[in-house]
Amino acid sequence: MDENPYRSPEAPVMAEAVGVLSGSREDLRLVAKYQRGLLICILIYLVSGVVSRLVPPEIMLIVASGVLVAAIAGLVFVFLLSTKVYGTGAGVILGILTLIPCIGLIVLLVINQKATGVLRQNKIKVGLLGADPNSI
Repeated sequence: MDENPYRSPEAPVMAEAVGVLSGSREDLRLVAKYQRGLLICILIYLVSGVVSRLVPPEIMLIVASGVLVAAIAGLVFVFLLSTKVYGTGAGVILGILTLIPCIGLIVLLVINQKATGVLRQNKIKVGLLGADPNSI
């Protein structure tokens, strides 16, 4: 240990992230960010399911286009999130499975559960819309 009182303080070393392939805290922050986008896609799926039963057939095209946008965004978020947690091969497979109507919602829920587990392993509080990416 150096007893030099004029030495500048060193930055504390951040612990390695658990559950992400790279082990970096930056990838853990990205997991939180992608999970929040994924949760918004799940919310759009659920809301569009209810709205589709309530709107007249003339407006159904607008609801269907919202579901299409949520499906494409869900595909992107599933791919990005699963490449950080599982790897590229699993990311491609899960992304393709997201495009299948009922199975896609199940894939969204499964990858969301995995992201929640990874964040909680790293002692990060996860709320209703995921963890705050800026707090990591």
